[in-house]
Amino acid sequence: MRTASFMRHHALICGGLPVVLAVLLCGTGTGWSSGQPPAHLKEHVITIDATKLVPASWWQVPGVTPSIWASDPESLDAPKTSERRDLQLKPGAYKFISFTFDFPFTVTLNGTLEFATSLDQCIDGRGTHTLVVRCKRMYPHGGERDNYYDQKP
Repeated sequence: MRTASFMRHHALICGGLPVVLAVLLCGTGTGWSSGQPPAHLKEHVITIDATKLVPASWWQVPGVTPSIWASDPESLDAPKTSERRDLQLKPGAYKFISFTFDFPFTVTLNGTLEFATSLDQCIDGRGTHTLVVRCKRMYPHGGERDNYYDQKP
């Protein structure tokens, strides 16, 4: 509930502005004043599931989770791949980073995930709220393992 002094202050500031600027800066009765943030500021629960990565390691989403580049693995606060993690993310562009593989992804205005189709060999969850990482690294040549790895000694 807004106080009377806040409402007077709001009216003083917004009352003298041109109409277009007043609507942009002070609102029209929607958004925050109605109790809901605008779509671009709303946080969505996005689950990161990297449990398919073996052996277990650490990962990060810069600006959201602790860095994986700490020098002491014993005191590292970054999420481990052995557990699913729920993150509160606003719509926008992000990056998943592990020691061997990183890729960009986007949270849409309605809170679903988008990422490049070229990542489909290793990443699931497009159009959902759960990002599933299945590979420690991308393979070259359109998703096929390089023959180099199939050589026998």
